[in-house]
Amino acid sequence: MTYNSLMRIALAQINPTVGDVAGNAALIARDIERARNQDADLVVFPEMAVIGYPPMDLLHKPSAIEQCRVAVDELASKCTDTAAIIGYPCPSDSEQGRSLYNAAAFCADGGIQHRHVKSLLPTYDVFDERRYFEPGPRVDITPFQNEKLGISICEDLWNDEELFSRQLYHDNPIPELAERGATVFINCSASPFVVNKHDFRLDLMRSAARKYGLPMVYCNQVGGNTELVFDGLSCVIDKHGEIITQAKGFEEDLIVVDMPNHGYATPGRPSSCGGVSWTSEQDDASSSAQHIVPHATGVESVYHALVLGLRDYCRKCGFSSAVIGLSGGIDSALTCALAVAALGNENVRGFAMPSRYSSQGSVDDALELAKRLNVQCDVVPIQPAHEALDGMLAPVFAGLEPDVTEENVQARIRGVIMMAMSNKFRSLLVTTGNKSELAVGYCTLYGDMCGGLAILSDVPKTMVWELSCWINKNESSPLRKQFNGPVIPENSITKPPSAELKPDQVDQDSLPPYDVLDEIIERYVEFDQPTDIIIAETGFDEPTVNRMVRLIDVNEYKRKQAAPGLKVTSKAFGIGRRMPIAQRFDPNAMLMNGTTSARNP
Repeated sequence: MTYNSLMRIALAQINPTVGDVAGNAALIARDIERARNQDADLVVFPEMAVIGYPPMDLLHKPSAIEQCRVAVDELASKCTDTAAIIGYPCPSDSEQGRSLYNAAAFCADGGIQHRHVKSLLPTYDVFDERRYFEPGPRVDITPFQNEKLGISICEDLWNDEELFSRQLYHDNPIPELAERGATVFINCSASPFVVNKHDFRLDLMRSAARKYGLPMVYCNQVGGNTELVFDGLSCVIDKHGEIITQAKGFEEDLIVVDMPNHGYATPGRPSSCGGVSWTSEQDDASSSAQHIVPHATGVESVYHALVLGLRDYCRKCGFSSAVIGLSGGIDSALTCALAVAALGNENVRGFAMPSRYSSQGSVDDALELAKRLNVQCDVVPIQPAHEALDGMLAPVFAGLEPDVTEENVQARIRGVIMMAMSNKFRSLLVTTGNKSELAVGYCTLYGDMCGGLAILSDVPKTMVWELSCWINKNESSPLRKQFNGPVIPENSITKPPSAELKPDQVDQDSLPPYDVLDEIIERYVEFDQPTDIIIAETGFDEPTVNRMVRLIDVNEYKRKQAAPGLKVTSKAFGIGRRMPIAQRFDPNAMLMNGTTSARNP
């Protein structure tokens, strides 16, 4: 290996599949070669790159750990001209505690030269790393060329005392690396997407860079793995806290930077592999930062996350097509549009299933959507099945007034039809319910909840409208560009939402306006605010808040049986929210003298 005064670093933002060690190793080997072709001295890969993140209980399988060991040894043997930092799980060298480390191997000269172990193991939200890993006993510096690499792994960066009101950990690896003489920070990450989260990541990196006067190299995973979507956006921050270069969002990328003079980074030479395209070596960070393309934020980033999440879920689970029930409403219209963006219209098929209560306008809206997206849509009326079930159940229900039971029968007929389509055409059934409905149980088990992936289950109804309008009207909307105009019928966006399970039904018969409901859900679910605070800060009436909170609590049993969904907000209904089903917690109760007193009986 040749040592120069200028260190060239490549960031390999790959899309691994959890558990596919051979496939992931092939991606890593590919990008080691691509980095070598760009004359890179070092290529950095994401956290757990060899097995994919999050591997969950695959880490309990000895064969999985052995496959990772063999793969890293083989990859290290390829690191002759170009060194690599590769994330993987490895056995702990301690006789106590968990038996594994979350590690990054520094590979050079044909072998593993150093091993860096993650110090801070998150156990909040979707993370449960203390279930598997032992924290690193120390931080180490790796000398390489004329630099001293301060290598950290994901959460090790997330304990800045200036940016967090409460630090979750007693240790802080970043200042320790600086104290040990690091000349550049390198962070291997697998940080899941949450809307607008990347701005906070940048704040963390800028804070560390400015505080210690060192550049930060950050390599993040990209892709969808079950409920989590990883947005990539790997980047390099110079010692002044300025962004030098940033990888693409929501797709694989390889970027290259030059690191001269212990702390300045400059864009690398032109790269056919996605590297930055400027050729001058600039020490003026502000002048180079102007070339950074802004990353997507808000609903635009949510759009890209949902498309990538659905595409990768299908690809990694072995599906090539999807079927969707089209009601003519906004939720199914948005779901269908996202599926077309993810899979192509030739791989999406819709089914309109009108009942005796469905308006002709709803059927027309479903067919208009299919026409605009060039998607096949079959009309399968459910009235014959509904009448047959009414007749079958009539003797048992004799003397009882019709209620939600009869409404749910219709939804369950549709569920049976859609599962049949999924089976017959070997397609993934994508459910269409949103977060607002799932929160308060405004959905039917074994009916509209049937399916393999709930793409909108973390998208509140108000965001459903925002996304639909963005897709239709924004000039940067890929679907608008592809189909030369709006793809979601305006009537689907503007008409009052309705399940159409009884005459003249609208959602607001049972629920408050969605802007009210969504704020209650956000405060209670995402921020864990108590009801009295919600009422005081919003001015919403007390009965409405208490009723919605009660509905959120009692419908946990439905959510436990729902299809997995894609996480886009700070708290989704899924692996990051672990609430008991059998429980009697009363958010309006308070303890007084050892007894429970209800303020609002």
